[in-house]
Amino acid sequence: MGTVILLRHARSSANGSGILAGRAPKVGLDDTGAKQATQLVDRFAQVPLVAAVSSPLLRCRQTLAPLLSARELTLNTDTKLSEVDYGDWTGRAIKDLAKEPMWRVVQQHPSAAVFPGGEGLAEVQARAVAAVRKHDARLTEQHGEHAVWVLCSHGDVIKSVLADALGLHLDSFQRIVVDPCSLSVIRYTDTRPFLLRVNDNSGDLTGAVPPKPKRGRGRRKKGSSDAVVGGSTGR
Repeated sequence: MGTVILLRHARSSANGSGILAGRAPKVGLDDTGAKQATQLVDRFAQVPLVAAVSSPLLRCRQTLAPLLSARELTLNTDTKLSEVDYGDWTGRAIKDLAKEPMWRVVQQHPSAAVFPGGEGLAEVQARAVAAVRKHDARLTEQHGEHAVWVLCSHGDVIKSVLADALGLHLDSFQRIVVDPCSLSVIRYTDTRPFLLRVNDNSGDLTGAVPPKPKRGRGRRKKGSSDAVVGGSTGR
């Protein structure tokens, strides 16, 4: 299977003002976020991307715009990768939401959290993981198992996908931190996913790119699903 780089959208105007944006359609990047998006061109310079997939929300599309232009990639949007439908919580200040009884459920037992007028976090994880695996299977079929692709989505959505890759119960996903414009990398295999990066804000992504496939007797060598006993020896 392929390698997916999970990109949280760059900092939005809602992030800067402490508002839960949810699916509000007109929330875009602030000045800091615009700079972060531009810097992605250099961060991905050594990454042989085959595709870009995104939540349809404005802040995700704006985050990918400079990279797509530089790499001449077409964006494929998927509503199943959209932000959590926070329902009645949408557009409210985080400091006020922290006083709601539901806040403690979200923090301590997120698998049971269903936002009033919105959706549950368990539902979010189910749709997001299914979408990621579907896109990965499609791109692997088209480009081979060494394909690398980028997916731009939202904090809680990405955290739920990472929890699945780690084999964590959803109730533990609040232990994962995903900053605006951070990168997390998962390499899927037949047996298990390998988590290569989490909340990466550095510049060098070469270590997360799979090595060039070796060829033997005219056939591409299949990547191993086995973990290295004793730990990876590096590149």
